[in-house]
Amino acid sequence: MLYLSTRGHPDRKRFCEILLEGLAPDGGLYMPEHYPQVSDATLARWREVYLQQGYADLAFEILSLYIDDIPADDLRALCRKTYTAEVFGTGEIVPVRHLDDPSARSGLEPVLIEALSNGPTLAFKDMAMQLLGNLFEYELARRGETLNILGATSGDTGSAAEYAMRGKQGVRVFMTSPNGRMSPFQQAQMFSLMDENIHNIAIDGVFDDCQDIVKAVSNDLEFKRQYRIGTVNSINWARLLAQVVYYFAGYIQATQTNSQKVSFAVPSGNFGNVCAGHVARMMGLPIAKLVVATNENDVLDEFFRTGVYRVRGSADTFETSSPSMDISKASNFERFVFDLLGRDAARVADLFGPQLAKAGRFDLSGDAHFADAASRYGFVSGKSTHADRLATIRTTWEQHGMVIDTHTADGLKVALEHREPGVPMIVLETALPIKFAATIEEAIGRQPERPAKFNGIEALPKRVQVMPADVAQVKALIARVCA
Repeated sequence: MLYLSTRGHPDRKRFCEILLEGLAPDGGLYMPEHYPQVSDATLARWREVYLQQGYADLAFEILSLYIDDIPADDLRALCRKTYTAEVFGTGEIVPVRHLDDPSARSGLEPVLIEALSNGPTLAFKDMAMQLLGNLFEYELARRGETLNILGATSGDTGSAAEYAMRGKQGVRVFMTSPNGRMSPFQQAQMFSLMDENIHNIAIDGVFDDCQDIVKAVSNDLEFKRQYRIGTVNSINWARLLAQVVYYFAGYIQATQTNSQKVSFAVPSGNFGNVCAGHVARMMGLPIAKLVVATNENDVLDEFFRTGVYRVRGSADTFETSSPSMDISKASNFERFVFDLLGRDAARVADLFGPQLAKAGRFDLSGDAHFADAASRYGFVSGKSTHADRLATIRTTWEQHGMVIDTHTADGLKVALEHREPGVPMIVLETALPIKFAATIEEAIGRQPERPAKFNGIEALPKRVQVMPADVAQVKALIARVCA
């Protein structure tokens, strides 16, 4: 399997090369040259693998289609090392829970919640990040090299990356986050880590400022090579690939035969989580709809409704109660547009380069390909507000005895708008409710449960540096630490 850039760079690379690289040299995102096709017989075999052998072996089956430069026995061992009950708290890894919905009697299938938040940091990002940490350590040891990871987080990516990389040989993490814009629990998870290889940088700005810094450093090829800069954000194909696995696992749990279809509703800001669903669907997983759920920062919902992709500035990015989606530049969206436009790399390079830089938007509403977003690729969308998520959290608690976090509530609210007869709707859980305790208490009048290991985390000492949104200052910090 070879990988190419969405913006047309002529190089073709293998998996372990792009694992450590992040962005392509032309600023594009890496994509596989083709999507492996999963036959009915293969899907039936994977169903048995998952049900009889477990999630780790299913992960190996899927990942091995894209990773052919790690020996099969080593890749299988890495998957089994990652996806254990000890790490994820349950042997099922991603159990699916049914919501007992009375409307099922009207012909609509019940809604299901796929639990993706059983990992060390209580968020779905652990599903990919734990594997990424093991892949990095393996490949760096094989090469005898080191890597400096530069990342950006709006909440959950940072803690998942730091918990996956802490203590790993050959790896340092420099994680940027928007100063004061994460929940107290999210901040404490990251800033309380004292490991020598973990460096937290709070940027005075919004998440998009952090993301812009990461991209600017990644596009400085000389600096990137000198300091061996890599990334764990979902612009890294390896992370997105790991997320493809739980779409197959969710499908298998929700169906009895391969003749059935399901839909997935995905809370989405950066388009990485739902892009993994797009990849699964392109491989042949029987997905009817991919439902994109946004919060008040509705850049993606606007595109799927109108064909206009319009980024917002810092002043126009709302601070919401589902803060991990407070994003107005969806990095992974370029991957989908690449497929949507028939893999026309020159056009993608223009749209995401000069057009966005000049106008802050592009318009595909008049393009013949735009209709394919729904008809061919299954995408629909919707938006959820603070009032919506409060109501959804409250209703889910009162009717089903289940407490869900704010982002999952956004996904559930929009999922209910796109149900159809005969097709189960799976909502991807984003995080455990304790990460957003203030909003949960506002919704149901009580604090959510807190895992014992996180008692008192907000009161722990913190190690973090506050900086302006200045690429040069972030580079200088990296250079000092690496000196």
